Amino acid sequence: MGRGDKRSFKGKVFRGSFGNTRKRKNNKAMNMAARAKKAK
Repeated sequence: MGRGDKRSFKGKVFRGSFGNTRKRKNNKAMNMAARAKKAK
């Protein structure tokens, strides 16, 4: 139950992954910003 645990919230933040514990925000403005950032 820490950063090494991929099922816990801290572990997901540490790895940068998403799932049931760490949902992706459903905000369109934020998604557009994230896409613009990845495109660079």
